[in-house]
Amino acid sequence: MDIKKIMHIASNPHLQEVAAKAAALQQVNYMKSYGKRGLPLRVGTRGSPLALVQTRNFLTILTQFCPLLRQIGAFQEFQIHTSGDCIQDRRLAEIGGKGLFAKEIHEQLLEGNIDFAVHSLKDLETDLPKGLVLACTLKRQDARDALIVRYGEQNIDPKHPYDVIPKGALIGSSSVRRQAQLLHYRPDLKFGLLRGNIQTRLDKITAKQFDATFLAAAGLQRLGMENRISVLIDPSIMVPAAGQGIVGITVREKDTELLEMLSAIENKEAKAVSMAERALLAELDGSCRTPIGGFARIVSFPRQDDRLHLTGLVAREDGSYLIKKDIIGSLEEAELIGHELGKELRKESPNDIFES
Repeated sequence: MDIKKIMHIASNPHLQEVAAKAAALQQVNYMKSYGKRGLPLRVGTRGSPLALVQTRNFLTILTQFCPLLRQIGAFQEFQIHTSGDCIQDRRLAEIGGKGLFAKEIHEQLLEGNIDFAVHSLKDLETDLPKGLVLACTLKRQDARDALIVRYGEQNIDPKHPYDVIPKGALIGSSSVRRQAQLLHYRPDLKFGLLRGNIQTRLDKITAKQFDATFLAAAGLQRLGMENRISVLIDPSIMVPAAGQGIVGITVREKDTELLEMLSAIENKEAKAVSMAERALLAELDGSCRTPIGGFARIVSFPRQDDRLHLTGLVAREDGSYLIKKDIIGSLEEAELIGHELGKELRKESPNDIFES
């Protein structure tokens, strides 16, 4: 059964029921060709616990849209080890940038060994390899950064979250964005390299190797680890990474049937905010050594159309310089808004910030 026929069935509840019964009672062989590949379609993902949870959530959404896909076992998970996962003792900037979390996955996609690739959007480079496209963005869970401290229960004021960190404390992080923003307010703090999956980082806090760390709230929430969050940092205090909290799906540009299928499950709000944030990032053209933040949200006004509010940040790694600017525009102009704000930030920032 080809993708076009599946899409036709997906739009008709009666046909879904008939097809499901046929699959169960007659054990129909649906493994007919899809291009050069047959079903099941292969879904590429990193092998970390968070990546697997995100991939399985994506497949749940897709099969809810079309239950027949679940009945015929249309998908197969394919775990891929990436350079970003394998090299843990250096910052990403030193080994090639955040694109190393997608490099091997996209090589498999271009070679036709997988059909979809699932990513944390904040880890996906803005310029994709030729022949690949960002086909779908799923609903954003939580864009905020979470502060985790090792001091047990704390009555932390969300308006002044950094006050809980003792003077001269050692913060574990590999993010220059987080480091720059924290040092701007707390220049007394020290930083040490902390990379690895979420559990690895939390274990090092528990083991008292570091006094505190920051993690994306969405990752902790997706893994059911909300109890480890000491306080959520409002985006007005720490601007998140562009795309943080959003899952993105890449496919080959020529796979028009898959593009059509994915367009049916794309979250419109996530698409608008991610377009603005990624356009901002592309305009600034920063390396992993450049502290850049981007956060867009949809705001409503009485008797008016919804508007898109984008905040952008540029800073020096040591926190000695930091600039934040905002822009508001229509949802239809999301990408244009991102480029415009990026140009403003670049124009007003010292040139040395963007030197790699």
